[in-house]
Amino acid sequence: MLDLLITNVSLPAGRTGMSVAVQNGRITEVTEGPIAGAQALETVDAGGYLLSPHFVDPHFHMDATLSYGLPRVNESGTLLEGIALWGELKPTLTAEAIIERALTYCDWAVAKGLLAIRSHVDTSDPSLLAVDALLEVKKRVAPYIALQLVAFPQDGVLRSPGGVDNLKRALDKGVDVVGGIPHFERTMLEGAASVKLLCEIAAERGLAVDMHCDESDDPLSRHIETLAFEAQRLGLQGRVNGSHCTSMHSMDNYYVSKLIPLIAESQVSVIANPLINITLQGRHDRYPKRRGMTRVPELMAAGVNVAFGHDCVMDPWYGMGSGDMLEVAHMGLHVAQMTSQKGIRACFDAVTTNAAKVMHLQGYGLEVGCDASFVLLQARDPVEAIRLRANRLKVWKKGKLLAETAEVVARLTVAHRPALTAFVKVT
Repeated sequence: MLDLLITNVSLPAGRTGMSVAVQNGRITEVTEGPIAGAQALETVDAGGYLLSPHFVDPHFHMDATLSYGLPRVNESGTLLEGIALWGELKPTLTAEAIIERALTYCDWAVAKGLLAIRSHVDTSDPSLLAVDALLEVKKRVAPYIALQLVAFPQDGVLRSPGGVDNLKRALDKGVDVVGGIPHFERTMLEGAASVKLLCEIAAERGLAVDMHCDESDDPLSRHIETLAFEAQRLGLQGRVNGSHCTSMHSMDNYYVSKLIPLIAESQVSVIANPLINITLQGRHDRYPKRRGMTRVPELMAAGVNVAFGHDCVMDPWYGMGSGDMLEVAHMGLHVAQMTSQKGIRACFDAVTTNAAKVMHLQGYGLEVGCDASFVLLQARDPVEAIRLRANRLKVWKKGKLLAETAEVVARLTVAHRPALTAFVKVT
């Protein structure tokens, strides 16, 4: 007998009327129509709604989440004021507070079908308090969220005293990925040197690299070029990611025509953070104002794996957010002007399959043999899911129900009109 059988379900690739069978936490069958003779401990009629692999956030800052207003609000809305606020807040942090805020955010994530998160954790504090706190969170949420941690020297690995040693100690404690922030080093040369150093550390330890790269409006901030070069030099292809890359928004087009092929050849992935990139970038512009998100459709067209991250939720940099990756995809398609059907679906992939590739998640997807970790959305296809930021009807982790939300339907009292509406197009 099956553990779980989901019938009459739509899948992201466009197949409808499908049945998905689950046994021992894995998908055992995906079939059009009913599965003859199948019996299950639990059967769910999806009513034609969309079953998606769970959402993935490949770029987040969990040590800072839900700290909005501490010690005060970011009035300028700039990246640099956010960094300064975080610097003011760090001496007052306690492990207990970081853990509680992070666990609360993970509750939100589960409810939104977000079951894998890569979080950067600040290693600039010699005490590594935030590192220890998030390692504890990682252990606690392991049954329901895959949490990867990136050793992130927020103050610059070369700029801050003991930066290299702190980062190495964080890796020794069990942090998964090597991070960096080359554009925040004192000079361009120091930034390039930090990229080389950090990639060498990753190569020596057999780790992946995920670097904040060129989160700037400066078109001459070109550390992504160095990162791609080092990925090739050190044989790190497929293990390196450049996050943000917002300077590419302002770069000379001829230079970009050489840069993007280098990124593709180096198998470096790129994470854009639409909500935060358009909020923090262009703050010093008058009009026209840049919105700073990197060149998503051009990178995708060149074969680069591009994902979207949430980056921040209610912290010194961003006072909004709820852990909803469909909100991220919704903003991403608008900023990148990816409003074709193909473009919208690519933005759905950016918060699911593409993001899973960045995190190297094993057993991810909706094929036979994959983990039965998925979400039933109140939408018929990925386009409708993003348009509605669709309600998560049910969320499963390896076949076990983690969260559910009642179907959202508005009741109307309008003469000569239907009594209910669910915001879908009449066909």
